[in-house]
Amino acid sequence: MSAATDPYSAADGLVRVYPAREPNGTGLVWAHGGGFAGGDVDMPEADWVARSLAARGTTVVSVDYRLAPTPPEWAEAIGVPVRSGVHFPAASDDVLTAWAWTVENAARLRVDPARLAIGGASAGANLVTGAVLRMPSPDAVVLPALVVLAYPTLLAVQPAPDSALRAALDAQPWADTFGPEAVLGMYENYLGGPVDDAPLFAVPGLATADDLAGFPPTLMINGEVDELRVSGEVFAATLTAAGREVEVVIEPGTIHGHLNRPTDAAASVSIERIATRLAALPTASPTPPAPPRQSAGAADAEPQDAAAEHTSPSAPPRRSAGAADAEPQDAAAEQTSR
Repeated sequence: MSAATDPYSAADGLVRVYPAREPNGTGLVWAHGGGFAGGDVDMPEADWVARSLAARGTTVVSVDYRLAPTPPEWAEAIGVPVRSGVHFPAASDDVLTAWAWTVENAARLRVDPARLAIGGASAGANLVTGAVLRMPSPDAVVLPALVVLAYPTLLAVQPAPDSALRAALDAQPWADTFGPEAVLGMYENYLGGPVDDAPLFAVPGLATADDLAGFPPTLMINGEVDELRVSGEVFAATLTAAGREVEVVIEPGTIHGHLNRPTDAAASVSIERIATRLAALPTASPTPPAPPRQSAGAADAEPQDAAAEHTSPSAPPRRSAGAADAEPQDAAAEQTSR
């Protein structure tokens, strides 16, 4: 890429911006996965995804959110150091702050706020879903034009897979890494305690149809042989019951985390799906022409701007100096510690 499209850090290091090579006015705030405790903005699921979409016209704002701890049993299992971290709502706050920053800087980023989307993969998909549910009403904040959820985890306790998915998981045991105990432990680590009284924003798959009234249009891309697919399907069904627009795709031949494996053909297929949906986002309605000037002597009232921008949300505080900023984990953690 040329210098004008080189990624750069912004918002006090909270985000990495990937300027579109040939901007089409669309933007995407993106959160990587990693089980809330791993991953970083350098892993393929963050960096490769962002570069791929930027090459197709979308400016991507990748969120370097704070991570949950890596407990000793996880560290030993995946071969990484034990690391301290933070619990909910720190990462959710970071996603909201990144969204507010992007809305505020949309003009400089050459993004039409009406074509600004939010999305994430796996645990990152959980974070963006919860963040959208935390956003105030459309009268107070610019809501995403589209929510992109790649193989999301949205439930701490999810229904058992149906017989077809169970058989596929049994036939590919290396893909069967998100059983009930693993998923529950992941959420307890994220929350810093039991899930019984977890807020909806941390476990957004519990949302009711009433909770999802006004939820933006959603594109969900699930792995074919992925037990987390169940939680995504539950959420999609609730969106449908709420009368919301949702497109659910099962990417053929995939296990969990295919966007973190750029050499998989399915990864590029999913990128094209996302890029196509982003490019199709409608532009803001043009400002209507000013009414004719009144005749001489009449009171000339200035016309109001019909496209007055919404105010940005009250952003949660950014991490303070000295806060427990978790160190990014190796990209390989994406597949094992989700």
